[in-house]
Amino acid sequence: MAMAHLSPYNMVAVIHTVVIILWTITMTLVFGIFAIIASLISRTGNLPHNVAQIWGKSILWVSGVRVTVTGSENLDPGRSYIYMSNHQSNFDIPALLGHLPVQFRWLAKSELFKIPLFSRSMRGCGYISIDRSNRKAAFESLRLAAETIRNGTSVVIFPEGTRSPDGKIQRFKKGGFVMAVDAGVPIVPIVITGTFSIMPKNQLMIRPGPITIHLNAPIETKDYTRSTKDELMDRIHNIMSEKDDRRPEEGLA
Repeated sequence: MAMAHLSPYNMVAVIHTVVIILWTITMTLVFGIFAIIASLISRTGNLPHNVAQIWGKSILWVSGVRVTVTGSENLDPGRSYIYMSNHQSNFDIPALLGHLPVQFRWLAKSELFKIPLFSRSMRGCGYISIDRSNRKAAFESLRLAAETIRNGTSVVIFPEGTRSPDGKIQRFKKGGFVMAVDAGVPIVPIVITGTFSIMPKNQLMIRPGPITIHLNAPIETKDYTRSTKDELMDRIHNIMSEKDDRRPEEGLA
């Protein structure tokens, strides 16, 4: 659609989207450099993660987005967890970075660790690479990730593997649950609402709106094994579906 044919409301939305995109690119470069410097100072990765939190909040601020977090009382500050969140939009990442009230690390595909500057800041924050190039490499990556988690590091993953095309919770990938039973630490199911309407998948237009992050009670994994991981996967999917107010698809069929 030509710019001349846009309504005043849509024209404002386009200008706002352009401002957000330019801001995001600039802040990613600036805070990426800060994260690298912070990683040289911090042995734990906490300081560069704090830099990433500021980056996330800056994206939300310029976007005019408000975030509400519920369920924080379900967490034990002294424990490590695997946080599993639904994935509606690109805005899930700054929302979780900026407002999840814990130190955590991302579990991310290895391709992201090949991007100059971005990869260096990710490594500085202690984020964990998962190699999906083949089955053997993937399971070795999950084994190493499980060992890191057992040693006290909390991680966030999107068990759907990618953003939902319609906002509904999709089928889960099994890899995260292999890692969870190997690590033996609790899973905290997270349900994010609001980000899909702000920026749906395959759309560039950004429309401000509220976001809610709900932290469900942790689910113990120590009684599950690799052979029973599907039962755990179904359990987490059902919990997240019940909390999702957009009536997600039934089960994993």
